[in-house]
Amino acid sequence: MDIYNVGVRGGLKKTNKPVFDEENVIMIYDYPTIYIWFGKNIPEKRKNISIVKAKLLSKNKESIANLQIINQDKEYGAFLDIFDLLRHENVSSIEKMRRPELHIEYDATLEFLEAGLDPDLEAEITIASHSISEQKKSYDELCRILAKLQLSLIKDNSKITKQEIELKTKEIFASSSTYDELCWLIAQLTMLKEKNELK
Repeated sequence: MDIYNVGVRGGLKKTNKPVFDEENVIMIYDYPTIYIWFGKNIPEKRKNISIVKAKLLSKNKESIANLQIINQDKEYGAFLDIFDLLRHENVSSIEKMRRPELHIEYDATLEFLEAGLDPDLEAEITIASHSISEQKKSYDELCRILAKLQLSLIKDNSKITKQEIELKTKEIFASSSTYDELCWLIAQLTMLKEKNELK
């Protein structure tokens, strides 16, 4: 994990102990995601400069990172874990404390398939979740898709209300799921739903 204070003109300064206040912009590269955290008082021009800087940083990495914008007091998803820990610990401590995160092992799965092995359920989910990830949907969109899927497994689509979808979406949004985990869960539940419909 690499953490940077982002200057007014987009300059990056590495830090082990970021200060999350209303005047600061913090950039966190936590493969495969780059988070940009904006304090409440950050003007639009500085936000745009920071986003451009994040995209340049992503291009310099081996693979393009997912970019997530986080605004002060509206933290969500996997960032909540990082945010809470960073306010009390340094980077080296966090790496030891954080729970293991799911990563889509697409390349490894592809190698097995190209070797002529029949795909098991995990391989099928991996391929499907990679396909979802490649669509580059926003974190919000993935939360809503997963919410609808979860609700559709327990009641008919025609009986699911907008309020239920909103509540479930907020619940998922507030969880500490990573982008890859959401893609995996969507792929997994989609397959489960398709199999149930075939019965």
